[in-house]
Amino acid sequence: MDSNLLSEAINLTLFGMGFVFVFLALMVVLTSLMSASVLKLQPFLASTSVSPIQTDNLIDEDTKSIIEKAIKLHTGA
Repeated sequence: MDSNLLSEAINLTLFGMGFVFVFLALMVVLTSLMSASVLKLQPFLASTSVSPIQTDNLIDEDTKSIIEKAIKLHTGA
Protein backbone atom coordinates (compact mmCIF):
# COMPACT_ATOMS: atom_id res chain seq x y z
CA MET A 1 0.00 0.00 0.00
CA ASP A 2 2.90 2.34 0.64
CA SER A 3 4.23 1.94 -2.89
CA ASN A 4 0.80 2.83 -4.30
CA LEU A 5 0.64 5.93 -2.11
CA LEU A 6 4.18 6.91 -3.11
CA SER A 7 3.45 6.45 -6.81
CA GLU A 8 0.30 8.56 -6.50
CA ALA A 9 2.30 11.30 -4.73
CA ILE A 10 4.94 11.29 -7.47
CA ASN A 11 2.24 11.29 -10.15
CA LEU A 12 0.46 14.24 -8.54
CA THR A 13 3.74 16.12 -8.09
CA LEU A 14 4.76 15.66 -11.72
CA PHE A 15 1.31 16.59 -12.97
CA GLY A 16 1.28 19.76 -10.86
CA MET A 17 4.77 20.80 -11.89
CA GLY A 18 3.96 20.11 -15.53
CA PHE A 19 0.80 22.18 -15.36
CA VAL A 20 2.66 25.12 -13.78
CA PHE A 21 5.44 24.87 -16.39
CA VAL A 22 2.97 24.84 -19.29
CA PHE A 23 1.02 27.75 -17.81
CA LEU A 24 4.12 29.89 -17.30
CA ALA A 25 5.51 29.07 -20.75
CA LEU A 26 2.18 29.98 -22.34
CA MET A 27 2.06 33.21 -20.36
CA VAL A 28 5.57 34.18 -21.54
CA VAL A 29 4.71 33.45 -25.17
CA LEU A 30 1.42 35.37 -25.05
CA THR A 31 3.01 38.33 -23.26
CA SER A 32 5.77 38.47 -25.89
CA LEU A 33 3.20 38.36 -28.70
CA MET A 34 1.14 41.13 -27.11
CA SER A 35 4.23 43.26 -26.61
CA ALA A 36 5.28 42.79 -30.24
CA SER A 37 1.80 43.66 -31.50
CA VAL A 38 1.66 46.82 -29.38
CA LEU A 39 5.07 47.91 -30.66
CA LYS A 40 3.92 47.40 -34.26
CA LEU A 41 0.61 49.23 -33.79
CA GLN A 42 1.84 52.19 -31.76
CA PRO A 43 4.37 54.48 -33.43
CA PHE A 44 7.53 55.38 -31.58
CA LEU A 45 7.35 58.83 -30.00
CA ALA A 46 10.65 60.67 -29.80
CA SER A 47 11.44 62.06 -26.36
CA THR A 48 12.80 65.28 -27.89
CA SER A 49 9.31 66.38 -28.87
CA VAL A 50 8.31 66.65 -25.23
CA SER A 51 9.15 70.03 -23.78
CA PRO A 52 10.64 70.06 -20.28
CA ILE A 53 8.56 71.51 -17.49
CA GLN A 54 9.81 74.82 -16.25
CA THR A 55 9.42 74.88 -12.49
CA ASP A 56 10.87 78.34 -11.99
CA ASN A 57 7.54 80.05 -12.41
CA LEU A 58 5.56 77.38 -10.54
CA ILE A 59 7.14 77.83 -7.10
CA ASP A 60 7.99 81.00 -5.26
CA GLU A 61 11.36 81.93 -3.74
CA ASP A 62 10.43 80.89 -0.17
CA THR A 63 9.47 77.39 -1.27
CA LYS A 64 12.58 77.12 -3.42
CA SER A 65 14.85 78.08 -0.50
CA ILE A 66 13.10 75.61 1.81
CA ILE A 67 13.58 72.82 -0.71
CA GLU A 68 17.26 73.70 -1.14
CA LYS A 69 17.79 73.69 2.65
CA ALA A 70 16.04 70.33 2.96
CA ILE A 71 18.24 68.85 0.25
CA LYS A 72 21.36 70.18 1.99
CA LEU A 73 20.22 68.67 5.31
CA HIS A 74 19.44 65.36 3.67
CA THR A 75 22.72 65.07 1.79
CA GLY A 76 24.75 66.38 4.70
CA ALA A 77 26.44 69.06 2.61
